[in-house]
Amino acid sequence: MPPHILFITERYPPDAGGVAASAGRISRALAALGADVDVVAWTRSLPAGQIERNGAANPTIYRLGRYREWDATMPHTMNLLDWLTGTRRYDAVWGHYVSLAGFMAVWYGRLNATPSIVSIRGNDLDRDVFPPGDFSRLEWTLRHATLVAGVTRELARKAHAVTGRDDILYIPNAVDHETFAPGEPDAGLRRQLGIEENEAILGFAGELREKKGLTHLIDAVRAVRDRRPACLLLIGDVRPSETPRLLQQLGPGPLAGQRVIITGQLATPAEVVRHLHLCDVYLQPSLWDGMPNALLEAMSAGCGAIASDAGGIPEMIEPGVDGVIVPRHQLHRLSEAILEWLDAAPEVRARIRRAARARILRDFTFDAERRALSEALRALTPPHYSE
Repeated sequence: MPPHILFITERYPPDAGGVAASAGRISRALAALGADVDVVAWTRSLPAGQIERNGAANPTIYRLGRYREWDATMPHTMNLLDWLTGTRRYDAVWGHYVSLAGFMAVWYGRLNATPSIVSIRGNDLDRDVFPPGDFSRLEWTLRHATLVAGVTRELARKAHAVTGRDDILYIPNAVDHETFAPGEPDAGLRRQLGIEENEAILGFAGELREKKGLTHLIDAVRAVRDRRPACLLLIGDVRPSETPRLLQQLGPGPLAGQRVIITGQLATPAEVVRHLHLCDVYLQPSLWDGMPNALLEAMSAGCGAIASDAGGIPEMIEPGVDGVIVPRHQLHRLSEAILEWLDAAPEVRARIRRAARARILRDFTFDAERRALSEALRALTPPHYSE
């Protein structure tokens, strides 16, 4: 019999964000490896407490509408888990994101004598280490999980510092390198977006917020525009809570006049790639991060990337070889790095873009992720697992 996995996640597609994207990819990969996977995912797209099931597919998705407060959401989630447990037996429970999915996975596992794994994604660990985060819950979760996995080696190092555990698995993110492939810019799309022929296009993809370097990004765009025509192409959206900060930093006037172009959430990865192909340079000035999917996708699509040294980004980019890194304490000089990139010889930029694509094909493929997930499944469900 195939192992039956309960997969708990804070977000799941079509909800936006890196956690949702990775949760969808990993749950599908586990199913492809032979596991029967039930996903329980919180969402704000349903009324609080409402449960929606996607049908009989594998993975089977149970979406649960979040309450405003977690102290109402968590007990209601346990009610759902108790009902699921009454209909089937789980061989393992997977918590995707330490807080709060990982906590719920470990708590459920201990209540039901079920092996558990917690997948650390980035901000989840950093957020709870420092006040007003809940360090005691973080420590309890990581100590009592059967297995702990980190999306970066840096996160594994931090988890070891919290718990002393030496058995933390490394499961990096993966990219659909066939979809996110290099290509020529679409002149029609450029005109549709209202971008002038002489403007340099500075790209960012995802949900722009302060942890992703919103302040440094806008300051850099303004400084570059003082020197040459340029615009910021935001492939995605601004988190609603961060919109006042963005408007305050930009100053009076419409976004178009400030040369900030926001696409909104795009319908398909193919549309994201079309926009990435327009970018003269891709920017990821994160203040803290895990292993950002958006940066991996940009590199796979052949973009030259300038990023900070936050989290696992140095595990993705070798400075001067397959990208450019600006240390976080130097992000006030991001505009200098952008201008240096734009002024570099075309053959230098082309070499770095090719190397970025090669790095993805070497280290961040679905095959590499599948091997790491196979190891996790084998450790969690040894009587059941066969590859």
